[in-house]
Amino acid sequence: MTPKNRAWLLLLVVAVICGGSVWGVVWYRSRPLSISAMIRRLPTQGAPLLYIDFAALRQAGILQLLDSTQASQDPEYLAFVKRTRFDYRQDLDSAMVAFAQAGSYMLVKGHFEWNSLRAYALSQGGTCAYSLCRVPGSSETHRISFLPLQTNLMAIAVSPDESAATDMTATTGGPSFEPPGGAAWLALPGSWLRSRPGLPEGTQMFARSVEQAEWITLSFIPEGDHLNARLVVKCRADQEAAEMSAQLILATARLREAIVREHHTPNPADLSGPLSSGSFRSEGPRVLGTWTFEAIFVRSLLGSGG
Repeated sequence: MTPKNRAWLLLLVVAVICGGSVWGVVWYRSRPLSISAMIRRLPTQGAPLLYIDFAALRQAGILQLLDSTQASQDPEYLAFVKRTRFDYRQDLDSAMVAFAQAGSYMLVKGHFEWNSLRAYALSQGGTCAYSLCRVPGSSETHRISFLPLQTNLMAIAVSPDESAATDMTATTGGPSFEPPGGAAWLALPGSWLRSRPGLPEGTQMFARSVEQAEWITLSFIPEGDHLNARLVVKCRADQEAAEMSAQLILATARLREAIVREHHTPNPADLSGPLSSGSFRSEGPRVLGTWTFEAIFVRSLLGSGG
């Protein structure tokens, strides 16, 4: 082989390697992240985790209940939609949020016009460098940053750190719980419950029953005109799960008794309805529970009337 041919062969090899590397990056960035992979991007140590599948709620007709609320008609929100061309009612697919001590971290899937979002950030006094945009928040501890992880996946952070969104470009160890299914779910570490004495009225008895758990997940599954809520509590041992299940059964019975003593009946429009109808059992080191939330409760919660 002549020196000239060897030179051409070397250039060809370099071109193939570079082309393959570029294709690999494009393929990796376009590959959808699973729920577990998304969780590993978030700071979950001691942090509650919330996931909402807006596409599923939209398909079930639940998201449409928000159309009549004031939030969807707020002038500032309508101006935001006009300038960014992003409306959660049709463009938002899912959102996962970690409420960490350092701030709120979000992974949002949807249909984004990135140039419009960057222009909006700049119009609000923010800055954009490379793919990262920073926007002033309501205070020094609420600085907003966002960047695209994929074409349809945005990382957003609200934190004292104006570059906190970049923390979600890499993976962490992730929490030790199995992500539940459902259109929406909430995962709580037991340590978080132990540090939150001011929970809503009617939930304290249940919180005390499960606060020694490692992780608690509560998922919501639309079925017909209601939501089924499923509880999974991860305990350290089988005996602990059995005792916790008994405590939850007792707490539910006491709530029903308290309602009767006050000459009331469980109201499906508030927490007294679903909480007083819960059922529980233990399976090995896990506690399983179910509640049913009627449509009237969802409408009341969203403020859309009866």
